[in-house]
Amino acid sequence: MKSIIIYYSFGGNTKAVAEQIQKETGADIAEIKTVKPYIGSYNDVVEQGHKEVDEGFMPEIEPLDVNLSDYENVILGTPVWWYTFAPAMRTFLNHIDWKGKTIYPFATNGGWLGHTLKDFENVCKGAVVKPGLNLRFNQEKMLSSEAEIKKWAEKIC
Repeated sequence: MKSIIIYYSFGGNTKAVAEQIQKETGADIAEIKTVKPYIGSYNDVVEQGHKEVDEGFMPEIEPLDVNLSDYENVILGTPVWWYTFAPAMRTFLNHIDWKGKTIYPFATNGGWLGHTLKDFENVCKGAVVKPGLNLRFNQEKMLSSEAEIKKWAEKIC
């Protein structure tokens, strides 16, 4: 079964995990990028992100050069922003027909996962959403083990 990893990463943690999952699975990989990057201090971005999540805002994202009909498995990665996926991931998820896909979500966070993984189930209508992976970080240092990522990734191949 052909797999792809599609992720959004603000600070680099989600990207690092996506690349490790790619190494484990051999899946293709694509990064979601916002047309207008988030700028300012960490606290400025946190405040903006909080407002965007509360309002259900979906920022414009750059087109992905990916044909999802080529893939059965879609591995989705996001940082947790206010207990859910980042607004850029919301934009991506809401523009896809998920019927017939199997979704493997993972989320990076520095505190609490919230309802992020459940939100993937709610948005990816028609897909089979497999148990997700919750990865804890303390800034750039991953607190979850690499073995945990490897064990989860083995279920995808």
